[in-house]
Amino acid sequence: MEVLFWSCLLGGVLYAIVTVIFGDLLGTALDGALDFLSADSPWLQPMTLVGGVTAFGGAGVLLTRYTELAIPAILVIAVLGAVLIGIGVYFMYVKPMKDSENSTGYSMTEMGGKIAEVLVPIPATGYGEVLLRVGGAGVTNQIAASFNGQTIEAGARVVVVEVKDDTLFVSRLDLEG
Repeated sequence: MEVLFWSCLLGGVLYAIVTVIFGDLLGTALDGALDFLSADSPWLQPMTLVGGVTAFGGAGVLLTRYTELAIPAILVIAVLGAVLIGIGVYFMYVKPMKDSENSTGYSMTEMGGKIAEVLVPIPATGYGEVLLRVGGAGVTNQIAASFNGQTIEAGARVVVVEVKDDTLFVSRLDLEG
């Protein structure tokens, strides 16, 4: 039984070392061939599973060497320890990292309703340019036209009413009524 515990412990440590040192290198070299290992389920993330297996092995080794407990009791305690460590890894590392992901990507279809500032004046029947915030902390310049056929000067605040043919159709933002 001790061989199983040592195998789990050393396998987990080896996995951690390889992923920390060679993780990006292997991912690029294998061109996503191992992407199937990243499960869609939040609980079945490789980090939580390997953390649990490593904890199982470590607890088993320690309990076998330093206690007089019987093998069934050692197995139960080691499995409980693995589950607790796996849950801890998920809530203290995996979930916060997932929640902190911030993308600067955006789609033109998401622009409707956004507030922008006119950079290049928009004539009644032509095109100008607006600046608006997208994603987490990004900004983008986009081609804009007047939605209602009115001239809009530079510096004016506008709202995107419609997006058509990669052009934002905007209207002056009037918050005073």
